[in-house]
Amino acid sequence: MLLFLVVYSEQQQQEEEEFERRSRLEWQRIEEEHKRRVELMLDYHRHLQEEYAELDELERLRLKRSRLAVAAVGAAIATQQSVHRRLWVKSRSQAWWERCNHPSFPEAEFHRAFRMSKSTFNIICDQLGLAVAKEDTMLRQAIPVRQRVAVCIWRLATGEPLRLVSKRFGLGISTCHKLVLEVCAAINDVLLSKYVQWPTEERLQAVMEEFEAISGIPNLVGAMYTTHIPIIAPKMNVAAYFNKRHTDRNQKTSYSITLQGVVDIRGIFTDLSIGWPGSMSDERILEKSNLAQRAADGLLNGVWVSGGPGYPLLSWLLVPYTQHNLGWAHHAFNEKLSEVLKIARDAFGRLKGRWKFLQKRTEVKLQELPAVLGACSVLHNVCEHHNEGFDEELAYEAVDDLMFPDSSSSDPAAVQARDAIAHNLLHSGATFL
Repeated sequence: MLLFLVVYSEQQQQEEEEFERRSRLEWQRIEEEHKRRVELMLDYHRHLQEEYAELDELERLRLKRSRLAVAAVGAAIATQQSVHRRLWVKSRSQAWWERCNHPSFPEAEFHRAFRMSKSTFNIICDQLGLAVAKEDTMLRQAIPVRQRVAVCIWRLATGEPLRLVSKRFGLGISTCHKLVLEVCAAINDVLLSKYVQWPTEERLQAVMEEFEAISGIPNLVGAMYTTHIPIIAPKMNVAAYFNKRHTDRNQKTSYSITLQGVVDIRGIFTDLSIGWPGSMSDERILEKSNLAQRAADGLLNGVWVSGGPGYPLLSWLLVPYTQHNLGWAHHAFNEKLSEVLKIARDAFGRLKGRWKFLQKRTEVKLQELPAVLGACSVLHNVCEHHNEGFDEELAYEAVDDLMFPDSSSSDPAAVQARDAIAHNLLHSGATFL
């Protein structure tokens, strides 16, 4: 029995060893099979990568050939004299502008349309040419400089909606809007410093003599006025642009931005401050202007600028008497100063009369509007400088836009100086009886 157990145990051990041997062989076979499959997969993946790389190169070459083919077709189209536009461009009639631009177009009609003569218009085009000109492209011709300038001036002169300007000039609405802004920007960049200038030292004495000749007031170098330009209610900071005076007068909620200017005796602007919110008083606008900085730098010592009752009396700013129970001298002074202030008010009347764009609210964005107002002011000076006549049919009465401050203080020395001027005017016989 014992011998049987020993033999059985050895047999069982042999079977276990045989099982382990076979298991190891099977595991080795499985690992080798797995390794072989991994190598096959890697070979397959590398093959795919090579295929994709080859396809990418073929696609790149195909696109390159396509672009070259398109360019060749475009060049062929551009060389055909009978084809000027791509097929998708809407065809519009430019007959009206072509008639206006023709040398035979009557001078009077041109002046009525653009508020200036052909010669003055040509001067503006020549001066703006480099700033507004565009180059022709392969598929379309650039809009000529004269037409670009004409679109802008017509829009400012008539205040026509862009859709009507578009039909008149045979251009897209968005194109007309873009042209107006581009030409206005060019006018500010190129012409503003040339046509809006403070009088030089050589010119200053002549300006003072001209003002004294009509008013009897010595050392006057300019007349100042502030007007308000209506705007659509802005989306932000709306209260700042609320115009209480216009709202009360018109019984309609009004918003505005301001245009403050100083003019010489011919009504030509010599200083401008543009774009401050309509709720600001004249005094506050003045504080933020270049004119106030000029005075702070001592450049207005010994001279006067005249202003309305909305401004404070300063060592360089002469304003009328506003208290009750005025004496003869006070009335004499106010009478003569009003003649000077009328020059500024009339200049603003011609400004708004020439450029009807300034008379009503516009779709131009608030941040873009100051450039348009600056362009209108420069074009006003261009017309005045070249003695362009003003059609009385365009006359616009500048309403009293004065925005009075809550309180205002006067310079004591300026008070005495004004009293002395008033006394001299009364006793010089330079007043109306």
